[in-house]
Amino acid sequence: MEKIIHQGKNIKRFREMLGFKQEGLAIELGDDWTQKKISLLEQKEVIEPELLEKIAKALKVPAEALINFDEEVAVFNIQNNYEGSQNQGANYINHYSINPIEKWLESLEEIKKLYERLLESEKQKVALLEEMLKKR
Repeated sequence: MEKIIHQGKNIKRFREMLGFKQEGLAIELGDDWTQKKISLLEQKEVIEPELLEKIAKALKVPAEALINFDEEVAVFNIQNNYEGSQNQGANYINHYSINPIEKWLESLEEIKKLYERLLESEKQKVALLEEMLKKR
């Protein structure tokens, strides 16, 4: 038996994960929408494809997420694929040590070099313009 995914609940899940209130989603969907209408929509198991597309666009998520998201599958995947799970088969984790301060300092040094090159270029332009003015 194929499991039916409750699309209204998926809309509610994504809306809540994205920090939207029902009123906010209603505003995004247009003047003919209200908080009550969103509440009723979230209770529907199946929603028309055109409406799902409009809601997905308002939430800025793919419509397929609203159609296909299955909480049980997601929970199963999280439980069985995290670092400390019992499945130690091919799991490995790369640990990178990136010091944000070092990266910031490297970026500042690069900005300084770019600024110096820009300044030198501007000096050359000024010298060229002064030379052209002297010739006149």
